[in-house]
Amino acid sequence: MITTTTGSVEGKRIVAYHGIVGGEAVMGANFVRDFFARVTDIVGGRSGAYQKELRKARAIALEELMEEAAEIGANAVVGVNLDTEIMGESMLMVVASGTAVTVE
Repeated sequence: MITTTTGSVEGKRIVAYHGIVGGEAVMGANFVRDFFARVTDIVGGRSGAYQKELRKARAIALEELMEEAAEIGANAVVGVNLDTEIMGESMLMVVASGTAVTVE
């Protein structure tokens, strides 16, 4: 399935619009990762544990988006938008949304 942040797919014509689709992923980070992430934040550098969870959540949200689009007969999703949110102290949410379309 084609997914793009743009409103069209270059070289392809959109022949049907199926509506807005979305996918969500809420991931919890455990105490040990939280502790080491805080240490990393204090001393500087990147938090590999959180980056890994973020990538995983993004992949899940996009997969759900594509599954929903396929269920309603689309073969592409245009205008994909990704939003991240931290919920509470240790929950990470990624939401993906876009417009399901059929391209020829």
